[in-house]
Amino acid sequence: MITTIIRGSLVAGLLLAFVIGSPGAAQACPYKGACVDTGDGAVTVTHEGAGVPTVVGVQGSEAVTFAWRLLDRCLAAAESDGYCSPTDVRQCPPAELGRVVGFFVVERRSIVQGDYTAVVDGPDGPTVVDVEGDYQPGDPYGDWRYDSEGCFDITPLNPPPSSAEVFSFFQRLPLPQLTTQHQPPGDGLTGLPVIFYTDSPTTQTFTVDIRGFQVVIEATAEQFTWHTGDATGQITSSDPGRPYPEETVEHSYRSGTYTAHLTVTWGATFTVNGGTPADVPGTTTTDGPPVTFDVLQARTVLTNPYD
Repeated sequence: MITTIIRGSLVAGLLLAFVIGSPGAAQACPYKGACVDTGDGAVTVTHEGAGVPTVVGVQGSEAVTFAWRLLDRCLAAAESDGYCSPTDVRQCPPAELGRVVGFFVVERRSIVQGDYTAVVDGPDGPTVVDVEGDYQPGDPYGDWRYDSEGCFDITPLNPPPSSAEVFSFFQRLPLPQLTTQHQPPGDGLTGLPVIFYTDSPTTQTFTVDIRGFQVVIEATAEQFTWHTGDATGQITSSDPGRPYPEETVEHSYRSGTYTAHLTVTWGATFTVNGGTPADVPGTTTTDGPPVTFDVLQARTVLTNPYD
């Protein structure tokens, strides 16, 4: 299991200084006005789990002899100094589109092995020791120790949102409920088809945050299902209809009272951090408010023009 931990709030100083929590006592900042002493409410950014050894290039027995983590360099500095100064900030080359690269300190921690031993750093290098106490195989043993630092592609630990993940967000977006317009605007007449259309917006843009990625979803109404309210049931069109005299959706009724409404099927495309647009793999629907109208029976009446 890969764990990405982000807690608290990030505070950027004028010179890229950050407020970082430290378990040790805070020391005085030598960069007057450029960094802030630590206190309660701090940012903690670590990546832990089985995927970390691969990201940092650890292979073989070392990958299972130790637990590995990537620690934000400011946090690592704060653990020893009590603050993060401008000199602790490191920049990495721009990442390729869709990749996430950051500067991290690599730390490792011994793991109790199946024979109840652990590898610890001794004066002459790594040393195998017998573990005493209530430890069980797989338990961490000892403290986290510095291993290396540098720029690492952490995309496997926090990959960009997949199309399926974006679809799950798309289904929960507050898409508009399109209103049904009809002509004639009041009562209809038998023998005179009722015209349906909607003048509500048929596109909408949403910007959402998915695990720290900026995802822009462009929703478009792709299908319009007009529920006529009579035995016909529904009419389906690929356009939102138009008012007279350019009508494209119409329906003839018998005399009576009817309630109609519009169901819209939405599709979408999305981009992640300004990347190449991709299709959202699925659609969702919204139902507009109902509209009720009467259809009257027109009758011919002879009159005497001289009366």
